[in-house]
Amino acid sequence: MTHARIERLVTSGQFTLDGGTWDVDNNVWIVGDDHEVIVIDAAHDAAAIAAAVGDRRLTAIVCSHAHNDHIDAAPALADATGAVIWLHPDDLPLWKLTHPDREPDAPLRDGQVIEAAGVDLTVLHTPGHTPGAVCLYAPGLGTAFTGDTLFRGGPGATGRSYSHFPAIVASIRDRLLTLPSGTKVLTGHGDATRIGAEAPHLQEWFDRGH
Repeated sequence: MTHARIERLVTSGQFTLDGGTWDVDNNVWIVGDDHEVIVIDAAHDAAAIAAAVGDRRLTAIVCSHAHNDHIDAAPALADATGAVIWLHPDDLPLWKLTHPDREPDAPLRDGQVIEAAGVDLTVLHTPGHTPGAVCLYAPGLGTAFTGDTLFRGGPGATGRSYSHFPAIVASIRDRLLTLPSGTKVLTGHGDATRIGAEAPHLQEWFDRGH
């Protein structure tokens, strides 16, 4: 019986790419128990995330992808806590746009398992929104953390540099819709959904992706 739980912190800041800047609210996910946690996407505000973690041990900062709004607070949070920053290496070019002088600490690999307070989170490489985008599937919590790959209502955006629409469609079809339909989907922005709720209306996206 696991005592791990999921906490949501919303932070606000800006997303910048291809010469444009947009105000955004980001979901920061904290997974663990009263003693140790991991953070998924250290967005915007290292102090607010550190406050939410409190006196618990932060073991890992997992980046769903390397758009600046998901990683901008990661180095400061890591420096303050000693946590390891994990990023898929295919997103290193994007990472370096935000943090040219600081490398991530460790590479995420497809199929890798990250443990948080007795819960296993499996890394699913889901390129499309970015080349190194990943989702994390925690069957023990009945939850998938999808970053900006899948939202309530459809795929993440693919209209900017490093994005590829057919790739995101394939990632969702092959890696996410194969999960149990009751799996809760916790996203990088906005509201949660479930795999089964998204499956019916994703077919039109799949048709468009070929």
